[in-house]
Amino acid sequence: MKRPTIADIAKRAGVSKGAVSYALNGRPGVSAETRQRILAIAEEVGWQPNSAARALSGSMSNVVGLALCRPARVLGIEPFFMELISGLEAELSARDYGLTLQVVADAEAELAVHRRWWAERRVDGVLVCDLRVDDPRVPALEALGLPAVVIGGPTNTGALPSVWHDDARPLAETVEYLSALGHRRIAHVAGLPELLHTRVRTDAFHEVAARLELPEAETVSSDYTGEAGARITRRLLSSARRPTAILYDNDVMAIAGLGVAQEMRLDVPGDLSIVAWDDSPLCQLTHPALTALGRDIPAYGVIAAKRLLAAIAGEDVGDYRDLPAQLTTRGSTGAVRSRAGKVT
Repeated sequence: MKRPTIADIAKRAGVSKGAVSYALNGRPGVSAETRQRILAIAEEVGWQPNSAARALSGSMSNVVGLALCRPARVLGIEPFFMELISGLEAELSARDYGLTLQVVADAEAELAVHRRWWAERRVDGVLVCDLRVDDPRVPALEALGLPAVVIGGPTNTGALPSVWHDDARPLAETVEYLSALGHRRIAHVAGLPELLHTRVRTDAFHEVAARLELPEAETVSSDYTGEAGARITRRLLSSARRPTAILYDNDVMAIAGLGVAQEMRLDVPGDLSIVAWDDSPLCQLTHPALTALGRDIPAYGVIAAKRLLAAIAGEDVGDYRDLPAQLTTRGSTGAVRSRAGKVT
């Protein structure tokens, strides 16, 4: 069916298109009786405002933007972003807002998208993910005046409000747990090294390793893909003094690492303990099920969306510290087994 227009409503109401525009936009210029008749006809025919035309007129678009600098193939299999987006959508749709998602190649491409969205009034605000150590997006968004909320922090966010959680403490507690099980050679398969949360986790890993006197603690950077997780795990487990425990920065890499360990005929957890960040249903479908650090990611998305909408409304929005990740122990972690096959 043809989408109803202002002209259609004007014809049915027997008034000019200008009168319909005044009535639909709540502007003076028509009588109360005419306004009510026009609104009733608009509802009857299912008329909806054209978002592009509304944006050009300078009014709100009722859309927020999210540009992600990740390969599309990674987003398709990584539960974290799917759960985050589900939380964002739950809150935005309840407030009659839409979400525009675009995958970009790098930070400069993301900034170009933000500038275009804002210039064309396609969005009322944006969410910023994967905060970098020296992030050019923060000062650029401040200069644009585009309402924005950073998912990450609490540092390096400038004047932009952030929604964040502590990465350091859960990681330290996980290494302490592995140490208590007798593990002395622990590896950390980290994410992209330029990301702030990777830096926080890596620093925390080496600080707790030094405190617990674990001299062979090692961090290896990756790109979060299963291919990278498998490749790095194969190299670590082929070394002369292979680690007895590996902590991965996401569930996809941890699952790939488990596959490599089984391919190399290593027992999990007898020969190797495995821990994943970002607990997801996938972690419970493996054999053995994966010990993982997890939190309520959809709820995290709801909070981020609420705070962005408050910023769009002109409210004074500060930072929000969410609950830290909690460790759920499952079958992939256990005490170190000696060369004689006994648990030590």
